[in-house]
Amino acid sequence: MNPNDVLITFPELLIWFPLLSGLAAFFLAKGDSAKRWAVISSLITVAIVAASFFFTDKNYFHFNNVSYVWMPSIGSSFALMYDGMGRMLCLLTALAFPLAFLATYNTNYLKSNNFYGLMLLSQAGLMGVFCAMDALVFYFFWELAIIPIYFLASQWGGEKRIQATFKFFVYTFAASLLLMVGIIYVYLHTPDSSFALSSFLKAKLPPGQEKLVFWLFLAAFAVKMPLFPFHTWQPDTYEQSAAPVTMILSGVMVKMGVFALIRWLIPVFPYATGLFTNVVIGLSVAGMVYASCIAWVQDDLKRLVAYSSIVHVGLMCAAIFARHQSGIEGVMLQMFNHGINIIGLWIVVELIEKHFGTRKISELGGIASSSPVLTVFLVIIALANIALPLTNAFVGEFLMFNGLFQYGIWTTAIALTTIILSAVYTLNMVQKVFYGSTNSLTASGAGMVKGSAVAALTVVVIIILLLGVYPKLLSDLTKDTVNVFMNRLMGL
Repeated sequence: MNPNDVLITFPELLIWFPLLSGLAAFFLAKGDSAKRWAVISSLITVAIVAASFFFTDKNYFHFNNVSYVWMPSIGSSFALMYDGMGRMLCLLTALAFPLAFLATYNTNYLKSNNFYGLMLLSQAGLMGVFCAMDALVFYFFWELAIIPIYFLASQWGGEKRIQATFKFFVYTFAASLLLMVGIIYVYLHTPDSSFALSSFLKAKLPPGQEKLVFWLFLAAFAVKMPLFPFHTWQPDTYEQSAAPVTMILSGVMVKMGVFALIRWLIPVFPYATGLFTNVVIGLSVAGMVYASCIAWVQDDLKRLVAYSSIVHVGLMCAAIFARHQSGIEGVMLQMFNHGINIIGLWIVVELIEKHFGTRKISELGGIASSSPVLTVFLVIIALANIALPLTNAFVGEFLMFNGLFQYGIWTTAIALTTIILSAVYTLNMVQKVFYGSTNSLTASGAGMVKGSAVAALTVVVIIILLLGVYPKLLSDLTKDTVNVFMNRLMGL
């Protein structure tokens, strides 16, 4: 097929379809029509991603890349590339939204057309972030992904949602400003005055300036992951946001920062990366230990899951900066697997809170006797969360620790303590919430898992077991991206 015959590429379709679907949702009647529209639209997006896997051969390269003249006066093009890492994260994004919608299908949100419209706009932004090959386009979609979350978190959520959203806004707005300043500064030092990633890779910054701009980019990405000590917005926002918003924030949006480290930070600032490797890895490991200890003493299910997410993301960041091939391969696997596992945990937490009206571990107990189906789902997801062998997280976590081991034995030893702590607080939660004696509150747990929630949890468990047995499905998808990243590091 002649590339000129291609009317639209997969990256464009994955952006424009949820974008137009989201805009259309605002004009639908409030109620179930908007909800059904969101579910159907998100499932079509999954189908588009699935179709893209039939065009991975180099003969169909023109289906996965696009570059239009956008703003020629300043050297910016609407450039998108659908490589292995982008395809994997677009798949995660595509799966996350229908899982979130199905898991909460029985929940009715006020002004549901606005709620689902904003959710789909955020999906379009996420797809753009993972495909962008132009810094200005990357920044545009970065903001498109985040801005709807401000409105979603502030209008639909808990009693303290305004305070939580304000903190989230301050952190992310400051981070976005730093990122914009950094992008403009690098642009001014490109050889051809271009925002293209290829031009950013050729930018020549004096060592002192590179160190400063490195921190502008890192701070922006660290807030989004979040990396200790930029994490304080996260537990409050997760706790107060509506369940689908929390699922997308923790399952997908944190990957924006991890992805950006690999795509934009380390390749563009190799000198500063080498100089500050010890600092970043130190912060990552310190954050892992800190978050594990905080999760251990939590009585709130949402905050426990929120802090456990910080641990996993901290390990990804440390493995990236260790810059060893096995660690990068592990990060590729774990970005997807963590997203699936954490969404599964949020689904279970949402079902418990909705049915019993509480998230307090101390107020629950014995749910297994009244809801054995939910217990089976939770146990499998919890075991995946602590990276038990034959679950999807095991291989990725093993590879990341192996990569970190090449950096330093003692650093790895400290990081490994979080495995023990993770097992302690996760299994303690399972034991206290699901086993033991029932009380007057939890005796009424029968029938709490129905229809669409069962379907969502079933998909999560199937992915956990499938990738636990056959992780090659993901590793083959991202191996070219890993090789390009490592070859560039060795060529610097």
